[in-house]
Amino acid sequence: MLFEFGIKDVVDILLVALMLYYIYRLMRDSRSLNVFNGILVFVVSWLFVSQVLQMRLLGSILDKLVSVGVIALIVLFQDDIRKFLYNLGAHRRMKALSRFLSSSKKKEKVKKDVKETIMPIVMAAMNMSKGKVGALIVIERLVPLDDIAMTGDQIDAVINQRLIENIFFKNSPLHDGAVVVANKRLKAAGCILPVSHNLDIPKELGLRHRAAMGISQESDAVAVVVSEETGGISVAVNGAFRLRLSAEELESILTKELE
Repeated sequence: MLFEFGIKDVVDILLVALMLYYIYRLMRDSRSLNVFNGILVFVVSWLFVSQVLQMRLLGSILDKLVSVGVIALIVLFQDDIRKFLYNLGAHRRMKALSRFLSSSKKKEKVKKDVKETIMPIVMAAMNMSKGKVGALIVIERLVPLDDIAMTGDQIDAVINQRLIENIFFKNSPLHDGAVVVANKRLKAAGCILPVSHNLDIPKELGLRHRAAMGISQESDAVAVVVSEETGGISVAVNGAFRLRLSAEELESILTKELE
């Protein structure tokens, strides 16, 4: 036989395939997918030329391009690489491990803090839903949202139901932007969020929903949306929507994601 093929090679191929699939999923919802496909075509061509056809001159030229191209890829995909590392560090299992290692008193304090953060948001969302007042509330988790908060007006206030409703009142100058909640504080209002370019988002969902999806794709934040047209309440988390939520469902989702 020219080469041996064992269990280690199978595992190696599966790991590479899994890595490529994860990268593809990461790029699918962004505008970088076509660039990623082009890179794959270039890599396959490079391997074919240098390893199969063994063209020395063309292979050496492509080798140089690949060695320099690594730096170019880091610059080109810096936002996607940062998102990948954030997602890796903020993985649910990592959080589960930290909760397991924490003391019972700390767990109780976390539950109390989450409850104090969630309830004003849930009550405000329900009232705004009844009046069909559009709203977008982003709750920070492990990934800092300081750059997002800087695009709006700094508030740094205690989370309060009436304050949230006043911010999103139709005549308020801040009602068109997003509110950022961090560390049990209402950090900023009127903030500008990155808009998702995912073509799978239903057309009936407006710009607020696309902005909620965008921030949930670029960070681990939880975004609560109240539709101005229908009054429906939605939550965007990890690049996915939960639509037409009741008060109980909204509270349950936020408790699960924030604890």
